[in-house]
Amino acid sequence: MSARAYLRCLLGILVREALRFLHQRERFFGALVRPLVWLFIFAAGFRSILGVSIIPPYETYILYEEYIVPGLMAMILLFSGMQSSLSMVYDREMGSMRLLMISPFPRWYLLFCKLIAGALVAILQVYLFLAIAWFWEVRPPPIGYLLAFPALLFASLMLGALGLFLSSVIRQLENFAGIMNFVIFPMFFASSALYPLWRIRDSSLLLYEICRFNPFTWAVELIRFALYARIDWPSLAGVALALGVFLGAALLGYDPGRGMLRRRPGG
Repeated sequence: MSARAYLRCLLGILVREALRFLHQRERFFGALVRPLVWLFIFAAGFRSILGVSIIPPYETYILYEEYIVPGLMAMILLFSGMQSSLSMVYDREMGSMRLLMISPFPRWYLLFCKLIAGALVAILQVYLFLAIAWFWEVRPPPIGYLLAFPALLFASLMLGALGLFLSSVIRQLENFAGIMNFVIFPMFFASSALYPLWRIRDSSLLLYEICRFNPFTWAVELIRFALYARIDWPSLAGVALALGVFLGAALLGYDPGRGMLRRRPGG
């Protein structure tokens, strides 16, 4: 097949994901309600208690709501990646992906297109959240809005690849919610999204090490530094490593000869 055919496949999946996002309004509001509740209520309640001292990439003392905005941006990517994998479970059983998987296109390319489409939809939600946060006086440098895009794309691909891998091992749609509870909440709370890691180190060294090697922490810090026009190279390397591992596991899981699909009845 020609490069034009591959491009048409990519555009088709992108358009389908965009239309699904536009038609599912509850998905749009659900993606924004969670971070806005944390920003408007949780951060307001802890502003006087959990102010953040001068730590990179910040050059001065900041309020708590400014600190948690990058973590809430990553939370949108995380939940969006899990929702995309949920739709993958449905589509694989009775939707469009059931037909795409038997198309002449390589399976890795189809999964990559799905991953790109989900990442772009998630990034759109993040920028809508940033627009609302701007009116809440959370205003990073203007150049940070542009420089954050590569970090958001990289982090979204990593979290989306994790969701694809999980969708490859879930046999029934009903089991998805239970498995997500063991992934989303531990990744989110055991990270630097809500509090600096040095505060965790003061209370528990073991928990500090868990948070430090949490891939979600790498995603949060990558976004945080990019939003303030800086690069956190350890986080960038960690996200790249996690992306490679999760994507490789997802490709293996969707390989009918070697992955979980081979062990499914009728797979």
